[in-house]
Amino acid sequence: MIAPPDDIDRIMSVMERAFSAEFGEAWNRRQVSDAFTISNCRYGLIAPDGAAHIAETTDIAGFFMSRAILDEEELLLFAIAPEYRRRGLGHLLLSRFLESAKATGMARVFLEMRHGNPAAFLYAAHGFREIGRRPSYYRTPGGGRIDAISQELIFQD
Repeated sequence: MIAPPDDIDRIMSVMERAFSAEFGEAWNRRQVSDAFTISNCRYGLIAPDGAAHIAETTDIAGFFMSRAILDEEELLLFAIAPEYRRRGLGHLLLSRFLESAKATGMARVFLEMRHGNPAAFLYAAHGFREIGRRPSYYRTPGGGRIDAISQELIFQD
């Protein structure tokens, strides 16, 4: 799915606000644009009022980006801008993403996050479970290292 430049602008705006620079998790504009040249990459947006269909002039509260391979989908990026957190928008956006993944025939969804990521409770509430770790994957500003945690959600029939 190719994203229009306006949507990429909005994704970048949320990412700049939502991801702390200290861990280097945010993607740059080129990485986001390049991901959308791959046919199996898709995204979704959410407006501050929870709407999924967003007018071109509307700011967004959050987004997801994912890619599918066969019957598995990987959640590449997921973010809610800080000023819109604690309003249920993360749960709503993640629910929409998971519903659409299941509806398109996905058997499972993967994601990877740094240990201590505040979104861990959100993923756990939707049924994700840890399946592995990459030791010392992320760097901290002080030179320390933090594990990356791999999680999956298997859809049950």
